[in-house]
Amino acid sequence: METKRFSKNDSGFTCVNCGFEVEPLIRTSRNHCPKCLCSLHVDVLPGDRANECAGVLRPIRVFPDAKKGYVIHYKCDKCGQEGNNKAALKKCAKDVLPDEQYDNEDLLIKLTKLY
Repeated sequence: METKRFSKNDSGFTCVNCGFEVEPLIRTSRNHCPKCLCSLHVDVLPGDRANECAGVLRPIRVFPDAKKGYVIHYKCDKCGQEGNNKAALKKCAKDVLPDEQYDNEDLLIKLTKLY
């Protein structure tokens, strides 16, 4: 039996790092704050919420990807695990959200310089 690699889980949340109220992204699962780009280490597979670590995933760099646009590379403050997530950019969006709900492009560019 094949294990599903992605579970859509697009609920809104309050960022544990900066307190920003994050709205659902609509077209996919959102797992990070658009203002500070932090996330929680709660998934084993995307959207499953099966990881008990619950540490803060901090963005450490951003890199370009030909298919995904910008990809945010994270490191968990608690366990040290690293991972990636696609950035949610306004110019790539097919839906309409308030501007503040799209990823902070200035911070993305700053973190790209670390790549």
